Amino acid sequence: MALPSPQLQKFLLAKLQNYSRSSLKPPKKFTSTVKPRSGCCSAIAIDVPSSLSGLAGVRWGLTTLQGLREEMEDDAVVRSDGLDGFSFAAVFDGHGGFSSVKFLRDELYKECVAALQGGLLLSGRDFETIREALQEAFAKADTKLLNWLDEMSGDEDESGATATVMMIGNDMLFISHVGDSCVVLSRSGRAEILTNPHRPYGSNKVSLQEIRRVREAGGWIVNGRICGDIAVARAFGDMRFKTKKNEMLKKGVVEGRWSEKFASRVQFNADLVTASPDVYQVALGSDAEFVLLASDGLWDYMNSSDAVTFVRNQLRQHGDVQLASKALAEAVLDRRSQDNVSIIIADLGRTDWQTLPLQQQNFLYELGQAFATIGIVSVGIWMSSQLSL
Repeated sequence: MALPSPQLQKFLLAKLQNYSRSSLKPPKKFTSTVKPRSGCCSAIAIDVPSSLSGLAGVRWGLTTLQGLREEMEDDAVVRSDGLDGFSFAAVFDGHGGFSSVKFLRDELYKECVAALQGGLLLSGRDFETIREALQEAFAKADTKLLNWLDEMSGDEDESGATATVMMIGNDMLFISHVGDSCVVLSRSGRAEILTNPHRPYGSNKVSLQEIRRVREAGGWIVNGRICGDIAVARAFGDMRFKTKKNEMLKKGVVEGRWSEKFASRVQFNADLVTASPDVYQVALGSDAEFVLLASDGLWDYMNSSDAVTFVRNQLRQHGDVQLASKALAEAVLDRRSQDNVSIIIADLGRTDWQTLPLQQQNFLYELGQAFATIGIVSVGIWMSSQLSL
């Protein structure tokens, strides 16, 4: 839960302190254990300190936080080399372990550079050729990952990872997207959602397409999960839904997840999970301010409009895109995000942030947070009164 404005927080805290001093005896003993947030906040401006201009005047902020998860399975990368006037940025969201993310961090970039002929295809602006090249790059990276996972010693590695890649030039943005991370563009303060999550549930067009594809491949959906297991329909790795589907089916019988009779009726026709990307081309006009790429640990707890408003106000206050990315990650943890959070912000360098007025936060949301905080303060007063008896 995010807190209300700092002014309101100070007011409520002052009231609580005054009340405690005037009418309550302090408890004899009070101990508090606060678990620090784990994670990494990386300053990225094309391998130089944060907020310095990188390629084409773009300034980068990159933050990854583990949050409340027991393991950190996200990662993010920004690179400027190899793509002839374009910067490369990607967010990876792993599941079932970190192995797939670790492999893709470098390998997917190499495949994209090779398929795009060092960026020459991007400069050529032939979208169909670019789309085919990126689809080829993602397919090759997935094949290499599956082979690598299969050769790993020890127990079978069932890890997988989503990946959303964006390549930014002077006036053009290309996106290659697999999974449920999301890219949002701020145009004069308006949030423009550029990608759709590949999830096998919901009634939107993309979700219905994914559900139909999974079923046509011989799979089934249980509670929004493929075979009752995975909640994304497109991802790298995940051998049990690609090269080892029959093994997965037999294992389910042994574990009692489904009956042998049910398994005997299943016939797989294709991979249940695929790494085939959606590819987009977006023109960056003069009204384009920044691009925000983040894992679902952000978007499941904050909508695109609120995220854009938050980043704009951060940049208006101090102009440091790295600080803005870190503040955004911490804000979503304050909203009780239960997931890893990875954020990349690309400030396109076209906006004089100091001349922009601060945007108002959502009034109803702030009001709700105020009442929530008042409730917490009231509980604190009651507990203090009980301790003083």
